[in-house]
Amino acid sequence: MTGTTASRPGAVPQLDDIRTWVLSRVAYYIERTPAEIDPDAKLVGYGLDSVYALSLCGDIEDEYALVVDPTLAWDHPTVNAIATCLLDLLAARARAAETS
Repeated sequence: MTGTTASRPGAVPQLDDIRTWVLSRVAYYIERTPAEIDPDAKLVGYGLDSVYALSLCGDIEDEYALVVDPTLAWDHPTVNAIATCLLDLLAARARAAETS
């Protein structure tokens, strides 16, 4: 993991970049290629279990400097849902930084 976004406070990546990153992390955990994962399919269907879901939360913290609930993958069960959630959180953080 590169931590590229975390190193640029206030920077909000594009949704496609977040989606690509989430796909790559999920693919790593379920031992598939990103191309094999439908971003709208429930991750549990690919075998993403609670250990990998929690690991994904740690990856998000490392990459984006965001602390997310350990239930993220269950509350947002697809790659697209997770990516959209992360975009919303990053945008909210950037707005808060602008006003402080």
